[in-house]
Amino acid sequence: MLRFPGQGPRDSHDVVIGPLDLTARVDEALAVQALAFGLGADEIAVRRQIVLRHLTYPGAHALGATTLDGRLVGFVYGMPNDRAHWWSTVVEPYLRGRGQDGWLDDSFVITELHVHPRFQNRGVGRALITTITDTAAEPRSILSAIDFDSPARGLYRSLGYEDLARQVMFPSAPKPYAVMGAPLPLRHR
Repeated sequence: MLRFPGQGPRDSHDVVIGPLDLTARVDEALAVQALAFGLGADEIAVRRQIVLRHLTYPGAHALGATTLDGRLVGFVYGMPNDRAHWWSTVVEPYLRGRGQDGWLDDSFVITELHVHPRFQNRGVGRALITTITDTAAEPRSILSAIDFDSPARGLYRSLGYEDLARQVMFPSAPKPYAVMGAPLPLRHR
């Protein structure tokens, strides 16, 4: 069961969604990402530096999903998009080729969203992404996801995200990605 801070009684099955000091808990978050995404130690070491750099960008913030005992079982972070950021420079030609590069302006980008495998399919990912985008000042959101029919892509579609570009190749990523966008607020069904 999901609970939000201040919403009444809690029990041992609760997962609380709330603000996360991702800088302080980066290693816990990356352990969740490693399990959810199948990453090795070398990849996690690289991602650690990326996450810490992202958190210095204006407007970057994170939410966590924690158990009653404070264990982090999911997280999301994002920020207002900036065309000068590395991610935007990689996806921009793909979006431009489809006439969709305007999505890079005035958008909130979901940089990472991961849920521990034992807590997937319980609404944790949905609660994390809808809660963080509900606080965004931008009128729309963008993200990238591995380009195959996965539960994550199904979640994004159910929230209103649509494919803006597919078969996007990131340097050093072995699989193609899809860039997806949705107007805000997201559908909360």
